[in-house]
Amino acid sequence: MELLDVIRKVVYDVTGKDGISQETDFVKDLGLTSFDVMNIVCAFEDMYDIEIPTRDVWQLRQAKDVVEYMKSKGVS
Repeated sequence: MELLDVIRKVVYDVTGKDGISQETDFVKDLGLTSFDVMNIVCAFEDMYDIEIPTRDVWQLRQAKDVVEYMKSKGVS
């Protein structure tokens, strides 16, 4: 499964939101709250057994940012 597909699944499972593309902005396009974002981050941390520092979370605005970040952490 590609990372974008994983992002789509996690976001849908946590928030019920779908229609995510590489360019989707989580706050502007999906209207996610900081609580939603943190729940999504926790889901990724649990899924891949990694830690995503809070300072990094706010740099992950679009789906493509998450894909690049996860790849930099060795997730493919």
